[in-house]
Amino acid sequence: MSAVPESSFQAATSLSQQFGQYATGFDLDQVPGEVREYAALCMADAIGIGFASHSYDFAPVSVKALAGLAGQGEYPVIGTRLKLPPRDAALTNGLLIHGLDFDDTHVGAVIHASTSAVPLVLVEATRFGASGKRALAAYILALEIDARIGQVAQGMLQKIGFHPTGMVGIFGCAVAAGYLGGLDELQLARAQGIALSMASGSLEFLEDGSWTKRMHPGWAASSAITAAAMAGGGFVAPLNAYEGRYGLYKLYLQGQDLDASGIAEDLGRNWEVPRVAIKPYPVCHFNHSSIDSMLELIKTHHLKPDDIKSATVLIHEKQADVVCRPEQAKRRPQNDYEAKFSVHFAVAAAAVRGRFTLAELEDDARQDPEILTLCDRITFRHDPESRYPQYYSGGLVVETTDGRTLEHREPINRGADSRALSYEDVKRKFDGNVSRHLTEPQAERVWNAVIGLADAPDLTELNQAIAARR
Repeated sequence: MSAVPESSFQAATSLSQQFGQYATGFDLDQVPGEVREYAALCMADAIGIGFASHSYDFAPVSVKALAGLAGQGEYPVIGTRLKLPPRDAALTNGLLIHGLDFDDTHVGAVIHASTSAVPLVLVEATRFGASGKRALAAYILALEIDARIGQVAQGMLQKIGFHPTGMVGIFGCAVAAGYLGGLDELQLARAQGIALSMASGSLEFLEDGSWTKRMHPGWAASSAITAAAMAGGGFVAPLNAYEGRYGLYKLYLQGQDLDASGIAEDLGRNWEVPRVAIKPYPVCHFNHSSIDSMLELIKTHHLKPDDIKSATVLIHEKQADVVCRPEQAKRRPQNDYEAKFSVHFAVAAAAVRGRFTLAELEDDARQDPEILTLCDRITFRHDPESRYPQYYSGGLVVETTDGRTLEHREPINRGADSRALSYEDVKRKFDGNVSRHLTEPQAERVWNAVIGLADAPDLTELNQAIAARR
């Protein structure tokens, strides 16, 4: 397909129409090779996390509940032989991919970019018999649109109390679903208008470490399937989903003066996919630079936990409500999910264990007296040098028991665009995530099916691969 003519593109009157118009002319051949390759890595990373989630309590509970809702279907659930109807499969796979908070993040948009797009594409590309090339294109399209929508908010959705992944992910998914279903420009715009009434995601889970955040990306993907189907059937919906009087920005950002104009103008020229950061640690991305800062100080100065009189985390104020407050609760996380959103625990565990892996979220780590004692000596303050939300900067100031003041900063979080994880890093992470559930040949089959998706005639091989179990 050829690109949409510039004059026609500029003639669209709303962002919804501009996104719809761009999507109707989109094709994978327009995407630079390095962007396509990195997108496939992000997909593989997401699917690998979906397998890893089956080791945790929330996975069987969720799968059983959703399987009992609508019965058997035709769409596979990652890491099981179960097949569900389309919307239930999208919800379940999204929940599995996001369940460990180990999934990638578009840093500027503050959203887990792949966690809604991958489940959506797995279902809709299969349902419409799309080629692997078109499936990968739909995934990239969702990420490009979501990144632009999310960046306008400048981190304020989270500050207000919304989970941006749930609020934003549905829109890119609605466009991707419509793209795979062959919707025209007007139908794609209406799909986004329908999505506006379905967008949701509360941060209330932070109060007790409950499971609701895990379902937000899958709910976005599932709801986007509904939105695209209704729009394709002729359902009339608002055309100003974003900048309208009661659109996403004016309604959900509570009067914040943010400029959304022009966010679609660089589509196809500036690519956001490379700005998606694959996570090195299975915790909230806001904690990563603080973990790396502690590990660097330990390595450089040969510190032991008992050497640390106090430690002050340097972090942007807009991030603090998520991972720093209330401090007493953050110092005593009651479950693994609370621990993921505690910078105090993340830094203390890294100092005591010399690493931060899924093992540092287990009961023995969360109840380790040495880690908890160090938590009490950790606090935080606003960092005026932070580059948030462009990057999740972080740093640490350590006062030692022998009177030294040590400081380390990470201006750009590891995994972000200029510090991207290598192919080998991502493959190693994938292998570790699937190792409990797949044999080595099964793991290679999944990896190769995703990495080679653009050359596949359809999703048959990928669907068969992700349904494997040891």
